[in-house]
Amino acid sequence: MAKKKCWLSWSSGKDSAWALGTLRERDDVEVVGLLTTLNEEADRVAMHAVRRTLLQAQADAAGLPLVAIDLPSPCSNEAYEERMKGAMAQAREAGVEVMAFGDLFLEDVRDYRISRMEGTGIEPIFPIWGLPTDQLARTMVDSGLKAWITCVDPKQLDRSFVGRHWDHALLDDLPEGVDPCGEKGEAHTFCYAAPCFTRPIAVTPGEIVERDGFVFADLLPG
Repeated sequence: MAKKKCWLSWSSGKDSAWALGTLRERDDVEVVGLLTTLNEEADRVAMHAVRRTLLQAQADAAGLPLVAIDLPSPCSNEAYEERMKGAMAQAREAGVEVMAFGDLFLEDVRDYRISRMEGTGIEPIFPIWGLPTDQLARTMVDSGLKAWITCVDPKQLDRSFVGRHWDHALLDDLPEGVDPCGEKGEAHTFCYAAPCFTRPIAVTPGEIVERDGFVFADLLPG
């Protein structure tokens, strides 16, 4: 049976990288592209605030084309829906039948994604859904996956965590109630090395800034 062509919703973070590795072990789908939304004004990945150059470096290391959807800032629901509709049309033209997401356990997020895919002719799948995040986080680190914390929600996690390396030491330091994978929005990451990459991506932590209620650590290429 021929594998179905699949796009992966790519945030630039560790969960996306783990989902890619998981999908590549399956015999029913073939990932043929990474779909990412960017803030067109800042030219960075939405929420993760990762520069486009680093995002492209990830796609190159994964050996996959990047499908970048630029969103206005601020972005209305209407503008978002319009541009995503265009992306789905592009996917269908490319023969894509499946869209994968790296969500872990938030039912409302999963339900939203499923509802948005209705009528597109593209099936949503969730390859790492339901994995216990305490075990998953440790397994990721042990596999050689490496990431930096690029964004912290200070209402959920102390700002001192932003700009830190996502490793066993950080996991040990997380307060009780904070999800080890940051699934509740406590933190976002940039994955710079993973089993699904052919090579690591050279990055240097830069300036830390607070904007729109979140704390961001800029990552610089090289």
